[in-house]
Amino acid sequence: MDERVRLAGELYERAIFNGEAGGLTKAHRELDAAEAELVLARGKVLHGRFLDNRAADPRELKLFERALALYNALGDERGKAEALFWIGCCHQVVRDDIKPAVSALNVSRALAEKSGDDLTLAYALRHLGIAAHTAGDLDEARALLEQSTAIRRALGFTAGVAANLVGLMYVARAQGRLDDAHSLADEAANLAGAVGATTVLGQVSEARWALKLTSPGSATPGGWGARLREWCRRRGLGRPRFRRGAG
Repeated sequence: MDERVRLAGELYERAIFNGEAGGLTKAHRELDAAEAELVLARGKVLHGRFLDNRAADPRELKLFERALALYNALGDERGKAEALFWIGCCHQVVRDDIKPAVSALNVSRALAEKSGDDLTLAYALRHLGIAAHTAGDLDEARALLEQSTAIRRALGFTAGVAANLVGLMYVARAQGRLDDAHSLADEAANLAGAVGATTVLGQVSEARWALKLTSPGSATPGGWGARLREWCRRRGLGRPRFRRGAG
């Protein structure tokens, strides 16, 4: 049992048996905190399902919004930063709705910086980099992805570093930095292989393939996932589109 749920039960018993009704306010807060974590986790599971089968579930965004409401009521800025990241990620990745995605991600970034939540900050920076890449702002995309990567390195989040390097490969290639793109590919593959991140290894392999098809200087984002070849095949295109994810 979650410790906060257990504590709420104890506070309830003290209220009815010992007359300590004042503890019920604390019990509510403990349960709100537990619920916020639970609905956030449920939303992340649904997001994972979407990345696996590309079938959107309308409950995902509602769960993240419920988490945000609970964290707002609790005054938990760290929790708000994480919930806002996932709201932004859902708008960006699942709904392909960039304006609300960037808005939520920017607030998430600011709150994560303020509360010292480096992991959420790294995620927000990554997805803001993706948005910049999609918009064709390659310099901004590179800066944001490099900031995210530096934080992930410091945290020891090796799989996340490798995932970011895949994005930086596409930016490098679009900027005509072919040698950098290949160096990034080698490092991404080595890091992903070292930690068993097979999904990222697949992304590296697909990115190597995509780089052969992308013209120097093109700002068109490249595909970042397992369905890149299929996406191109169905559309009869030689140049892949960005596949976004929360990695």
